[in-house]
Amino acid sequence: MAKLNKRDLIDAVALETGLSKKDTETITDTLFATIEKSLLQGDEVNIVNFGSFVHKVRAPRTGTHPRSHEKINIASSHAVVFRLSKTLKTKLK
Repeated sequence: MAKLNKRDLIDAVALETGLSKKDTETITDTLFATIEKSLLQGDEVNIVNFGSFVHKVRAPRTGTHPRSHEKINIASSHAVVFRLSKTLKTKLK
């Protein structure tokens, strides 16, 4: 299974659209910055037929240290969760 990094994505979009790689890079950077800004504001980002990005706050909880088995407090944390759309989920089956 191959990995698709940002440079590969820019190259593929530039080839598919006929835009220059520089223009495609600008568009890609703007797209990612817009998604990031929306998530930082607490908004959900929905992309039809692809999926949605959601900012989640995990509550603080008590855990167990794996070696000493002592109880430890785990602070709250922030995460971005991606949920596949039904359309994409069906295509991947």
